[in-house]
This record gives sequence, C-alpha cells and structure tokens, in this order.
Amino acid sequence: MSSPAILEVRDLHAFYGRAHILHGVSLEARAGEVVALLGRNGAGKSTTMKAIMGLVPPARGEVSFDGLGYVPEERRIFTDLSVTENLEVGRQAARAGTPTWDERKLFTLFPNLGGMRERPGGRMSGGEQQMLTIARTLMGNPRCVLLDEPSEGLAPIIVEQMANSIRALKSEGLSVLLSEQNLHFSQAVADRAYIIEKGQIRFGGSMAELTADASLREQYLSV
Repeated sequence: MSSPAILEVRDLHAFYGRAHILHGVSLEARAGEVVALLGRNGAGKSTTMKAIMGLVPPARGEVSFDGLGYVPEERRIFTDLSVTENLEVGRQAARAGTPTWDERKLFTLFPNLGGMRERPGGRMSGGEQQMLTIARTLMGNPRCVLLDEPSEGLAPIIVEQMANSIRALKSEGLSVLLSEQNLHFSQAVADRAYIIEKGQIRFGGSMAELTADASLREQYLSV
C-alpha cells in the first residue's frame, strides 16, 4: 500500500501575460518520497514550482498540500545576517505528525553550516548559500519541500553533499519535489520522475523506468 499523497496537482494551467506556459500539469508527491520534475531549460519546471506556491497565479487547476516549504532557484538569504540569524527568520512552531527541525539537527544535516554559524550570508559560497536556504525552509517544519534546481551551479563535491541531504530528508519521512535538468543527480535521489516539455507532462513513472528508456531520455532530456 502506497503512502498518502502530501502534494497533489491536477490540470494546472498558468500564463505569463498572454503566453500560455503550463498546459494541464498533473503530478503528486507522497510521504517519504523524492520526486523529480525533469526537463530542458524553458520546459516549464520553475513555472510549475511557482504556480504550486501561488507565486505565478494558476489560471485553472487544483493544488492541494499539507505543510509545504519552497526553496526557490534564486538563493534568497539575508546577506547581512549570520547563518544562525537566517535560521531564526525561518523558525515556526512544531506541527503534529511532522519532523521538527532545530539548529543542532540542521547542522548535522549540513555540517558545512555548523562550522560557520556566525558568518554573514553574503560571505558564503553559492553551495553554502543553497544549503542555508534549504535549512531555513526546514526551520518551518514542513511535510513537503519543493527544491527548484538544487544542484545548479554547484561544485561536484557540494552536489554530492546535497544529494546526501535530500536522502536524509526522505529518511525523515518528508516528501521532496525537485525540479532539475541534471538527470544524474535526479537518478541519485529520486524514487519517481515526471518529464515536462513545453508546459505539458510527457512522462510519469519510476526513476528505474526512465533510466531504462534511452529513447525517452533522448527525446526530452538531451541537449
């Protein structure tokens, strides 16, 4: 028996001005599951994430979720605040039935941050800033986390650490929806995948199915 869906998206349509970007996107993420939304640059991945969060108002469709946290592609930290102060900004009360996060637990998840607790956000590398953005989101104790291009622009060793952190979130019972162009990274962390192209879902299935289908990857993910 599969876990209950924490995030459900049905027939989502979204526009930028008059441009129709999303055409009936449907997907779901279950408890304790990592789901990758894959596609080329401009396929509609980030717009889907923003529409789920209401940052791009959906024109039609339905989004239901329970305790959602969002990590945007742009690393929006407070550059003048320290690591500890950034985390305090995100602190929310514990939620019933949801993993609770504090500094100790987050510094175990992201050891790099634990060694720079008083460092201002503006004096951190891009990878460290990405970790801080995720850690701050976790301070809100969400049940589902949306990660928009978490591996983009990061050094390989930081990408590996990010993959380990995502697997740790899964082990805590969180559901994770990540948008990615990096198939190798997604294969390392995701249970299931959707492929989006021109604002439409072209594939939905297990990561094993996608890995086994070279023609599908060639058609929708090759550059």
